[in-house]
Amino acid sequence: MISKASAQPSPGADTSGDSYLPHHGNGGYRVRHYDLELDYKIGPNRLSASAAITAEATQALSRFTLDFGEFRINRVLVNGKPAKYTRRAHKLNVKPAKSLAAGSEFRVEVYYVGNPRPLPGLWGDIGWDELTDGSLVASQPVGAPSWFPCNDHPADKATYRVALTTSSPYLVAVTGNLVSRLSRASTTRWVFERLEPTPTYLMSVQIGRYDDVELVSGPEPGWLSPPSVTAYRISLDGDAVLASVPQRAAVPPRLRRAFSRDFGRQGKIMDSLQRLFGPYPFDEYVIVVTDDDLDDPIEAQGMSIFGANHVDGRRTHERLVVHELAHQWFGNSLTVADWRHIWLNEGFATYAEWLWSEESGGQTAHAWAKTWHARMKAKPADLRLADPGVSRMFDERVYKRGGLLLHALRCLVGDAVFFPLVKAWAVENRHGLVTTAAFVTLAERFAGRSLSSFFDAWLHAPALPPLPTLP
Repeated sequence: MISKASAQPSPGADTSGDSYLPHHGNGGYRVRHYDLELDYKIGPNRLSASAAITAEATQALSRFTLDFGEFRINRVLVNGKPAKYTRRAHKLNVKPAKSLAAGSEFRVEVYYVGNPRPLPGLWGDIGWDELTDGSLVASQPVGAPSWFPCNDHPADKATYRVALTTSSPYLVAVTGNLVSRLSRASTTRWVFERLEPTPTYLMSVQIGRYDDVELVSGPEPGWLSPPSVTAYRISLDGDAVLASVPQRAAVPPRLRRAFSRDFGRQGKIMDSLQRLFGPYPFDEYVIVVTDDDLDDPIEAQGMSIFGANHVDGRRTHERLVVHELAHQWFGNSLTVADWRHIWLNEGFATYAEWLWSEESGGQTAHAWAKTWHARMKAKPADLRLADPGVSRMFDERVYKRGGLLLHALRCLVGDAVFFPLVKAWAVENRHGLVTTAAFVTLAERFAGRSLSSFFDAWLHAPALPPLPTLP
């Protein structure tokens, strides 16, 4: 496992040093914990908030920066004392009253108000966004500053406490364990804690008029549903579900029946992925289905978000259900140390789709690999999987060539080596940071020989290698 200290860049104060997105994230410190107090008015899309950030200086700091969107800042405190600050683009520059010593822990408080909106980027608008009736947060890769000041780099994982107050008829889901809910007059305050190390882009807020659907039976409802939200338990086709993983969903009432069909094999999918990848890495799994359509599903820490268009009652999009759940291991628990390693997220999630198809009576993984190999071969051979470039981070070829690499590796080393390798990769790096080089090293350890020619061809050459036959 790569430690945070070794993987975190140590450049200037206002850049992360990331090879793809150097202006997102900051140097000179590491965040340990975020404590967010949010008061959100849904109609006017108005957020009044404070963020208390506990961090450790990795070098002496006379100033530092945070990534932050377009809010009015009322005040900034460092260690309880007023600090000077300026804004430039999406950077908040902070000059504390007293310089911070290397190795010292410090606390930054930012009080702010405004209308949260997604941030523009290469991949469209990303971050806090309004729904027809509610809100959602979709931050991958750089949308977190749209709603809180942060060190927006995947290598700087921290813990969180998020308290959000909003109108009582709405269900609130934040990535984390719900620890309290208190209603007063017309508003409800929800408090969540995320105790596992989490990058900023995987924190999410979901607000809507949703039914609380319990996917795993238990003695008590786990969501603490308010009286205005109807709680349901649905049958998962009689599947045995691992009780150690509480699973819940927030679903628009009009979609509940179709949802029960489309997510009816959720228990089997969770069981299957745990057998393949080891224990589920978080305390709970939450599914949110918005009442609006979404271009693509969204993964967050311990949560997956789907649009209304992904629910049709015919399991049309079940592969996406598998893909997003697989990200809880690959991308969320195992977080890339740098964005150029993005294939480690998307390749594993894609291959999980093919493995589930094989296990659930659909096409075999090898049949899927043959299909996608033919399709990828027809595309331009100008992408290097290990370094696709910032504009191609989410190119379809990163997803499918990543899945093809894993299947080719399985063909090369055999199932007796491949599946223990994959499980070890997930378990040994649980809640850590990962790189392509670390995966190659582990694969060679399990194979008991050098695999340099294999990985050179699949990772570094733009030409698509031939697909091996099954042993």
